[in-house]
Parts: sequence; structure tokens; C-alpha cells
Amino acid sequence: MTVRETLRFALRGIAANKLRSGLTMLGILIGVAAVILLVAVGTGSARQVSARIEALGTNTLTVQGNGVLTMPLAAALADPVLAPDVLSASPVVSAATTVTYAGTDHAVPQFVGTDAAYFAAANTPVARGAAFTADDLARARRVVVLGRTAADELFPGTDPVGREVTVGGALYTVSGVLAPRNSAAGFTDADDIAIAPVTAVRQTLTGYGPITSILVRAAGPERVDAAQAQVDAILAAKLPATGDASPYRIQNAAQLLETQSETAQTFTTLLGAVAGISLLVGGLGVTNIMLVTVTERTREIGIRKALGAPRGAIATQFLAEATMLSLLGGGLGVLVALAGSRFTIAGVQPAVVPGSIALALGVSVAIGLFFGSVPAHRAAGLRPIDALRYE
Repeated sequence: MTVRETLRFALRGIAANKLRSGLTMLGILIGVAAVILLVAVGTGSARQVSARIEALGTNTLTVQGNGVLTMPLAAALADPVLAPDVLSASPVVSAATTVTYAGTDHAVPQFVGTDAAYFAAANTPVARGAAFTADDLARARRVVVLGRTAADELFPGTDPVGREVTVGGALYTVSGVLAPRNSAAGFTDADDIAIAPVTAVRQTLTGYGPITSILVRAAGPERVDAAQAQVDAILAAKLPATGDASPYRIQNAAQLLETQSETAQTFTTLLGAVAGISLLVGGLGVTNIMLVTVTERTREIGIRKALGAPRGAIATQFLAEATMLSLLGGGLGVLVALAGSRFTIAGVQPAVVPGSIALALGVSVAIGLFFGSVPAHRAAGLRPIDALRYE
């Protein structure tokens, strides 16, 4: 029997019971689509988080502490003698608050108080208006730069620059609007932010307690390690450790990106493995349906064997049917996954990996071959006389 005839008989066998074949393909379809989509979600999430980290710049360090960071300490980290590889050290305080304009309230999850160097260090350029200056910081002027989301919510269709908003009962003048940032990374909106002089924010919102963090900018990407060593030396001198626990920690953006990439890869692998279980279940469905098919077509098998059909031809026919069911289901699963990847899932835009498509299709074919081999060999092993007697 030629390959063409084998495929023709396989198609005829599939079409003989369309509903059963369709349900079998549905199991493979769900498995393949789940593998591709879940891997795409994991990959998309990893890319979005990586984009956020890279947006901060790989030449930044973030110093965090449990109530031990102060304004003078931030100034000490920018000492040109003790830290020659540090370009700037920006104190950061942050709080969630409500900003009001003309009766419209908008809850801003990040109202940041910092200095003028923060805009360059955090890679947050101003698109309209201007950022505040060192003089604004020294005089504690109540000026604020809004993120794109905050500006659109408070001033729909209106230029906010120069207008006054109320923050914590105090009036702030909008001096500028930030350029859009990569805000599609998970559940938070990076554009829903407001930035003001830290001196004004401490006066009106957060008080004069410890600052939240210090954003350190190295003189260049190749000098980050040297800057980190210098910052660590200054902090160790001013904040000695008590016992085994250090009162501060330094996050290197490049190291954070590497760690995040490894974590995302593990997460994506786990998602793919979970989805692979549904594909395995679909393969078991192929075995079950093909065993039923062999039972129903026992007399046909007996007639073909009585007419001289070899064992290999019988086995190949049923193996081709199982593989074709898996391949058709896998192809439809790819189409469903590609359509589903156009939508945002759990706040993440899926990023389909071509390799996952090839892998899912390859696995679906392998499932057809593996799980179809048992029914195929059972059909090939039937004795003609027993098959012809079967009712």
C-alpha cells in the first residue's frame, strides 16, 4: 500500500465518525493551545519586567534599609572623594495619596519625593513642561511632575502644565508631564506616578522620618561594580551591622535583571510543564478512541488480512489515523493559541515563542505515534479467522 493510499484510508476512517474524531482532536487542541499560550504568558511577563528594569538603566544602584536611611546619608554617597564612580545619589520617599483638581480625584499609587538628579538616574524624561530644579528643592517649592496616566485622569484633553492640584491638603503646581514609560508589565501602571521635590513632600505628606530608599547612579555601566563597592564602604562605616544582619541592602540593576531572567525562565518552564499535562491527557484520549475504532472495525481488518494485507499495512493505517488526529488537533491548537495571544492575559501581553509552536506540534505528532501504536499493533495482531467471526 502506498503512502497516498494509507493517508486516504486514514482520512476515511476519521471522517466515518466525525463527532468522535472532533472530540479527540479537541483534547489535543486544548493541550497544544495551553502549552503555547502559557509559555507565551511566561515569556511576555519576563520581557515586560526586564524592560522595566532596563528602563531604570543598568548603571543604577538602589539602596534600601529598614528605617535607617536619611537625607545626610544620601548626600554622603555622592562624595566625589570617597565615591568617585558615583555620579549622583537621589533620596527617595514615596507614598500613595489622592491628587485632586477641580473636583476630580485620582488615587496616585506612587507620589515620589526626590531631587532633580532622579529624572536622569531613573530614566524618566519630561515630555511637556519642565522638571523641578535644585533651587525648587532647596526652597521646598510645591511643584510636581505628573506621569502620563495621572495627567490624563486629572486633565482629560487639557494641558496640565501651570495648573494647581491639591495633594494632602496642600497646593502643588504642575510643572511638567513625564514621557510614557513601559507600563505593560503586570498589574501596576508605571505611568501612574507623580514626582515632586523631597523637601516639599516631607513637609506636606510623609513627614520628616527616614527616607524610603536612595537611587545611586554610577558614572557609567562599566563602573557600576566600583560604585557599588564605594557605596558599600560608606554605608558600612555609617551604618555598622548589628549581629549578622546588615541594616541596609544594595540592589544592582544588572544583577537584578540577571536574577529576574533566571526566575522567569524557571517560571515559564513550570507553566509549560503544567500545560504539557493536558497534552498528555489528550494523548490518552487518542489511545482510547483508537482502541474503540479497532474494535468496531474488526471485521474490516479480518477481510483485509484474508485478502493478503500484511501486518505492516494494517498497523500503518491505524497509526496514520492516530497521528493525523493529533496533527489536525495540534494545528488547530496553534491557531487558537495565536488568536489568544492577541489578548492581554492577567495583565500580561503574551509573547509567542516560535520554538514553543514547533515543540507543541512535534509533541502532538509524537503523541499520535506513541499512543496510537498500541491500537495499531492490536489491529495488526488480530488473526483473520477470529476477526471474520467477530460480531
